[in-house]
Amino acid sequence: MLTDLKAQPADKILQLMQFYREDPRDNKIDLGVGVYKDATGLTPVMRAVKAAEKRIWEEQKSKSYTGLAGDPAYSAAMRDLILADSVDAGRVAAAATPGGTGALRQAFELIKLANPDATIFVSNPTWPNHLSIIKFLGLPMVQYRYFDDKSCDVDFDGMMASLAAVKAGDVVLLHGCCHNPTGANLTLEQFAQVADLIVEKGAMPLVDIAYQGFGDGLEEDAAATRLIASKVPEMLLAASCSKNFGIYRERTGILMAISADASQTANTQGTLSYLNRQNYSFPPDHGARIVSTILSDADLTADWKSELEEVRLGMLSLRTQLANELRLRTNSDRFDFIATHRGMFSRIGASPEEVQSMRDTHAIYMVGDSRMNIAGLNAQTIPLLAEAISVTCK
Repeated sequence: MLTDLKAQPADKILQLMQFYREDPRDNKIDLGVGVYKDATGLTPVMRAVKAAEKRIWEEQKSKSYTGLAGDPAYSAAMRDLILADSVDAGRVAAAATPGGTGALRQAFELIKLANPDATIFVSNPTWPNHLSIIKFLGLPMVQYRYFDDKSCDVDFDGMMASLAAVKAGDVVLLHGCCHNPTGANLTLEQFAQVADLIVEKGAMPLVDIAYQGFGDGLEEDAAATRLIASKVPEMLLAASCSKNFGIYRERTGILMAISADASQTANTQGTLSYLNRQNYSFPPDHGARIVSTILSDADLTADWKSELEEVRLGMLSLRTQLANELRLRTNSDRFDFIATHRGMFSRIGASPEEVQSMRDTHAIYMVGDSRMNIAGLNAQTIPLLAEAISVTCK
């Protein structure tokens, strides 16, 4: 049987990481993998996370299973963090998952269970794993226009024209903030128009929010998700704690499903638990317990928010420095959009050939579509990147 397996295509980002590791040059710069790094190249453990883990180690009496949907305290804390009071808590079902990817997988499984004929509308471009999971599950999929390669901004008119094809029962996948891979985001007014269109069409939004706190702030980054939730009768929400809590390896995510009426919540909750049972039974707890420990303690929450804000402002500073360096070298405002993008990523509009040239000549590693991880830079490497871009991208 195993001899009949077909080789699967290599993940381009993981492959890029391997190429980077094998490059012997001392001046190499890794802008590929989507992991936050500080100025020294380290992904640090946040202070509040260390304190929460110490408390858990001292106080936890058992490593027995939690429920199929995970610890209710974690679900409640994440609901408050992301949705606040935008919807009645009685309408929200939730299940802990192995990372944001697990939440998305469960969301697509739920859609397939509820309506296997639903078409998933996905932005072009989007995070590649969105497309991979949807394809693997055999769900119908359409990509809608999103990014204007010339302006490196959102093509909102094109997006709305594409979404005009949405039908009742379809699902529109939206990035809640810090769009991956482009860094270009809808305004709150544009999100409102999209939500109104979804309601008009009788469709349902699936919001993927993986970078809350990395863009304009915790509350600001949740504003679009809360607005959508307040407008639509039903909604799915997949969230990750990898970035804003820095617990990548703990695989901490959550799927929330907002029903039209609180009377439907019990059935929706049961379905989420059923799906967890089929895929991995009980979800991991350690990361979820770190999060709920932090968010249930005022001092830990304050320290976490403070450090997260330092991270956010640091990335904004890197964006501004890079945009200024490129303006000096190109004598144009061509790359000013980098300073206005938000989150870890920007797509700079370089061709695959130019990306390859920067790798070969300057030891700069970014994804082939020119997505670069801003958090992979520091004050010393920005001038090197700016010089490479200015001489390569014509």
